[in-house]
Amino acid sequence: MPRGKAESPVWLFDLDDTLHDASNAAFAGISASMTAFIERELALSRTDAEALRGHYWRRYGATLIGLVRHHGIQSAHFLHDTHALPGLEARLRSHPHDLAALARLPGRKFILTNAPRVYAERVLDALGLWRHFDGVITIEQMAMFGHLRPKPDARMLRHIAVRLKVPAHRCVLVEDTLEHQKAARRVGMRTVWMQRWLGGSPTASPGRRPVYVCARIRSLQALARWR
Repeated sequence: MPRGKAESPVWLFDLDDTLHDASNAAFAGISASMTAFIERELALSRTDAEALRGHYWRRYGATLIGLVRHHGIQSAHFLHDTHALPGLEARLRSHPHDLAALARLPGRKFILTNAPRVYAERVLDALGLWRHFDGVITIEQMAMFGHLRPKPDARMLRHIAVRLKVPAHRCVLVEDTLEHQKAARRVGMRTVWMQRWLGGSPTASPGRRPVYVCARIRSLQALARWR
């Protein structure tokens, strides 16, 4: 039976390595900027700064959370310094077929990204993606009780569903990162693993679908067939 309008999904799209190839366009620059920031602000060697960056990313899902919790770093300072990325727009690439697929996809659509607002706006502007989305939720908006709680925090994901006035089971998280999908599935959301750029967990094989992943895709055109 066809889904009625009231039953249309609410789509939550990650940005980097889901809607564009951030691995080539941005991640190397962001990683280098994060390491340089930690090295400078905490007076660490380059090797120790790289190790700490990786440790906090694995433990919290975002390096920033560890720096705020354990070192008193101001999140706005960190986000501004690490996402400046001169020349980013020239490196960004999108796929016309993906833009068309987004336009055809029924239901409300939102960006849900651990990136800062200014960076997300630059990417969306350069790729012409703004018109396809009903809203953009960035890391600055993922705060609860005065603390940042970005993906994969399950409490934040529940809160996002409440904020959008929709039950969690109506939400579909489209992501490259498996840890985020695992948390989303735990709160009742459906999950789609974007594999075009083979992002996500470094320990997961692209050919294997974990039980908490509802579907795997390599293009956004597949979403219409899957739903």
